[in-house]
Amino acid sequence: MNQIIHQRSIKFNLFALKTLISVFISLYFLKFRIMKNIFIGISVLLTSFVFSQDKEVVLNNEEHIKLATHFLPENDKAEARVLGYDGNGDIKVLRESDSYLTCVADDPKKKGVQFVCYYTQLERFMQRGRDLKKGGKSIMEVREIRKKEIESGELKFPKGQSMMYVFNGKVENINVNAGTVEEGTLRYVVYVPYGTQSSTGLPLSPSAPGMPWLMEPGTHRAHIMISPK
Repeated sequence: MNQIIHQRSIKFNLFALKTLISVFISLYFLKFRIMKNIFIGISVLLTSFVFSQDKEVVLNNEEHIKLATHFLPENDKAEARVLGYDGNGDIKVLRESDSYLTCVADDPKKKGVQFVCYYTQLERFMQRGRDLKKGGKSIMEVREIRKKEIESGELKFPKGQSMMYVFNGKVENINVNAGTVEEGTLRYVVYVPYGTQSSTGLPLSPSAPGMPWLMEPGTHRAHIMISPK
């Protein structure tokens, strides 16, 4: 009887040993597969990163000018004053002009692509905002400071209507040769200082795509917003 039990014990131990070995082998290959998947994942991420880096577009001054004005009428493309950014993030003149329009090339430190063109008499207002932002002021702080300076007469702001165009797009859609950005969006802003719904007849929110409406009524920043779909 003891011999039979001993034999069964040996068989059981052999079975347990085989099972244990199988488990270890399975764990080894599982670990190998996991490491392989991690390696593949890291490779994909690195490839994506490099691909993204390849999407960076380095432009010369003429190309910046061409892109910053590409959505304007032909005569304004050739005549608009154009500003850009230097390596320190400061504004520099890319093309001087006495045109009624000033355009600002894309800021490479910001995500996406944005070109802004505005009535040249808005330049002091715009530059003041850029200076305050560079000094660490928040958007709300910038608005409050400029408001006080306009009301005190320290900061000049056009009393009549002033036009601004804002073009947004993606870096990967830049066509350097054509000087355009494909699939971008262009919105129109018309400043009407201290304008109200009763003085303009405009709604305070759009009820249909592309419908003009009045933002920030009754303030120095009151403006008509038009965002075609």
